Amino acid sequence: MRTTTVTIPNSDGESLHALLDLPSQGEPDALAVFAHCFTCNAHLKVVTHISEALTKNGIGVVRFDFTGLGHSEGEFADTNFSSNSQDLIDVAAYMEEHMEAPQLLVGHSLGGAAVLNVAGRIDSVRAVATINAPAEPTHVRKLLSSAEDEVEQKGLARVEIAGRPFTIKKQFIEDLEQTDLSEQVSGLGRALLVLHAPQDVIVGVENAAKIFEAARHPKSYVSLDDADHLLSDPADAIYVGQVIANWFTRYQVQPTETVTAFPDSGVRVKTGAGYLTDVWTSNHHVLVDEPTSLGGTDLGPNPYDYLLAGLGSCTSITLRMYADRKKIPLESVTVSLEHNRIHAKDCVECESDNQMVDVIDRTITLDGDITEEQRQSLLKIADKCPVHRTMTSETVIRTTLMS
Repeated sequence: MRTTTVTIPNSDGESLHALLDLPSQGEPDALAVFAHCFTCNAHLKVVTHISEALTKNGIGVVRFDFTGLGHSEGEFADTNFSSNSQDLIDVAAYMEEHMEAPQLLVGHSLGGAAVLNVAGRIDSVRAVATINAPAEPTHVRKLLSSAEDEVEQKGLARVEIAGRPFTIKKQFIEDLEQTDLSEQVSGLGRALLVLHAPQDVIVGVENAAKIFEAARHPKSYVSLDDADHLLSDPADAIYVGQVIANWFTRYQVQPTETVTAFPDSGVRVKTGAGYLTDVWTSNHHVLVDEPTSLGGTDLGPNPYDYLLAGLGSCTSITLRMYADRKKIPLESVTVSLEHNRIHAKDCVECESDNQMVDVIDRTITLDGDITEEQRQSLLKIADKCPVHRTMTSETVIRTTLMS
């Protein structure tokens, strides 16, 4: 692989030491960020081996030292789990501005907890992989138990971790206590791969079970049989990198899509492998998918959800405009919609002779000090929203196949 050194400023103005690993030839298909273990650094052999395996599969990697560790600036004693999380966000923002936004986050041990903590705040991230990660950052307190009394009394203490001395301040422990990952994991909204060694004596495998149980689909689990916490056997680290790379191919977006995706007008849609579909307007990007029960990955609403969302939002916006123009004291509009297919004979309003017809049930809730006369006038306006008219009038769809 090709490796270059990168200096990345964090939110506090300190420089983070980072390494950009790229495939030996050509440009990467996607970029990943690697978050190392507690008190480790980006030059650790396990990090290098995993990164090299990823680059061999076309994935570029930015591995960096957290503030106060390795070659990065700052004092470790002034850092905590929250500042580590912010470092990750800062690195991703730098990549988006100067390279390409990361699609994959990989975290080892406490770095795994950190990537779970921030993934939902980095829009470009499509997938997250954790390696021997704790279910909660408070797990680190086990390494600090001998010094907690001194920290409580003096506000700081000197501890030895992996043969190296570190100063821990009270704020570090307090920050750990204030972080609850369960909500972030359950609302991750990204594909998740949990890798854990069942014989890990540092972070027990029960942590993997908690992470996996809290997460929603798509999620996968891989047991790292016979491996230790630090993956000290190079073969284990290389295997982890290969597994992550193969798994990630299901979720990555090719870089050419991000360059040419946004159309000048209208909407552009692209579906690759599986059902996960990207939708671009001139200024926005959203995902469409199918539920796991239908073979999808459930990373976005399905097409009919968006159809209902279009009708519902058009209805509520139209009512808002009408109320503002007529000075009706409308505080808010809630529109609930459901789509079903029923037999034509069971549909009183339907004129179609088809055996089955599509029916959308729309329920509108109006909040505000509104008279009955105003409510009825708003109800009539609901049927005049542009999307409603398009769906109920004759619509011609012209299809052209590009060569």
